[in-house]
Amino acid sequence: MYEVTVTKPFVAQHYLTVPNPGPEGELHSHRYGVTIHLRGESLNEFGYLVDIDRVRESLDNTIAHYRDETLNDLPEFEGVNPSVEHFSRLFCDRVLDEIDAPEIIEIEVAIQEDNDAGASFERSV
Repeated sequence: MYEVTVTKPFVAQHYLTVPNPGPEGELHSHRYGVTIHLRGESLNEFGYLVDIDRVRESLDNTIAHYRDETLNDLPEFEGVNPSVEHFSRLFCDRVLDEIDAPEIIEIEVAIQEDNDAGASFERSV
């Protein structure tokens, strides 16, 4: 299996909406690091699983949507606790919408929250 990985940092804000969230229930920022893992068993005619520049562009566009925003205020988080788990799934859907690479059969989005926590979402394409 081939894998292409791209990683980028950004900052966004949120507050958790669960009962008794502690300090996480107050608006606060995180320095996020997102890593996209794209996997497939074959390469295209140029020897690529996917054009890394297109992955970078998709990742940049997705980060631009979230950078410096309060996640709770975005439509995709309406009625959803903005946990890093939900964030990784929503981020995955958005970035995947922009990547056109038929060789990709799996995607994983891992989001690191500051330096001590994180979550990932993986699915078949």
